[in-house]
Amino acid sequence: MNDYLIRIMTTSGTVRGLACVTTNLVRELCQRHDTWPTASVALGRALTGGALLGATLKDDQRLALKFEGNGPLRKIMVEVDANGAVRGAIGRPDVDLPPVNGREDIPGALGRAGFLTVTKDLGLKQPYQGVVQLATSEIGEDLALYLTESEQIPSAVGLGVATGPEGVLAAGGFLLQVLPPQDAAITDQLMARIEQLPALSELLQNGATPEDLLERLLVGIPYEQLEIRPLHFQCSCSRAKVERVLISLGPKELGEIALNPSGTAVACEFCTEKYHYSQQDLQSLLVEVSGTT
Repeated sequence: MNDYLIRIMTTSGTVRGLACVTTNLVRELCQRHDTWPTASVALGRALTGGALLGATLKDDQRLALKFEGNGPLRKIMVEVDANGAVRGAIGRPDVDLPPVNGREDIPGALGRAGFLTVTKDLGLKQPYQGVVQLATSEIGEDLALYLTESEQIPSAVGLGVATGPEGVLAAGGFLLQVLPPQDAAITDQLMARIEQLPALSELLQNGATPEDLLERLLVGIPYEQLEIRPLHFQCSCSRAKVERVLISLGPKELGEIALNPSGTAVACEFCTEKYHYSQQDLQSLLVEVSGTT
């Protein structure tokens, strides 16, 4: 199954719903970063949460999430755009903690003290940035808290990643948002359905689709499907961008790197792609930067 997302609106216009499957892009990024099981679940949840929030963007807008905690993972970063492109990175991929009450210990891995930073590039002069303290470090709950507190939209976020000896087996999630004027009865129904929902990772591993997830959550509540959006891993790095980073180091630091006869390799933090530069390449960049200073 290809990764995709659906967006719906209740006929009353009071609830917006999104659900997605992200198995392929999560699997690829976990393979690229060589993540251990707990790190795979944490990165997969963050990537899925980013994909859901990214579907609320318009045109060429972009969004970035950064989870920073005092646990061994240190940080998780996700970047998405309005066209369904997703990329991500993790501070330490080699983290695997014992389960707590049968669940992956994501709070222990990320850390219970830290911050979630949401940055939106809306095409204005300056990007919008919101920062909240991590409340539970469960990723989905912290995203819901951010949306509810910072954007004033009562929200529920569910994220699931199933893993096995062979890696990521399934990934996906949902986002429900209650819009004004709020209907207390519908809100109560949704909260009850979320509490009764089986583990998302199990549903997804058993083949549940985004349509299935929303049907379970909104049974008895009429709604209309508005969009189906493909999701995919895509990194925006390039050799030209890496060269600009090297040039930005300035002549002194770049000159020191250019002394190495073996050259150097620069790896993208998000996709781990390596860009190799010979000593001659570095010396040519050094001439360029020296000519502009």
